[in-house]
Amino acid sequence: MSDSDETVELGDLSDLADGEMRCFEDVGDYGIVVCRAAGTLHAVIDNCSHADTPLSEGRFRGHTITCPLHGAQFDVRDGSHAGPPAFEGVDVYPVSETDDGVVVTLTTSAGNRDGGYGEVGARFRTR
Repeated sequence: MSDSDETVELGDLSDLADGEMRCFEDVGDYGIVVCRAAGTLHAVIDNCSHADTPLSEGRFRGHTITCPLHGAQFDVRDGSHAGPPAFEGVDVYPVSETDDGVVVTLTTSAGNRDGGYGEVGARFRTR
């Protein structure tokens, strides 16, 4: 953990079932979305890298969260994007789940950003 990391206690999330997500609007600059997939909690920034839209308003299936605006998809395990319209991933944060509750660490280098230029063949940055 670096000096600029911040830990945030989210409380008991044992009621969050597989395939469900919960938004915490007051965490970080954009809020975060906590998702449970295959029994494991994952936390991502609540902001699509393509269109500045809350991902919490989208759909979550398997390990993929889909933006409600243009359908950009992101893997909640590492923040990577599945391709256009997004050309960069989203920030993900370490999650610890204990008997006392859930703690998320907001790190300064948490994301899967690639500078906005995508993979080979990408043409332009969309924002």
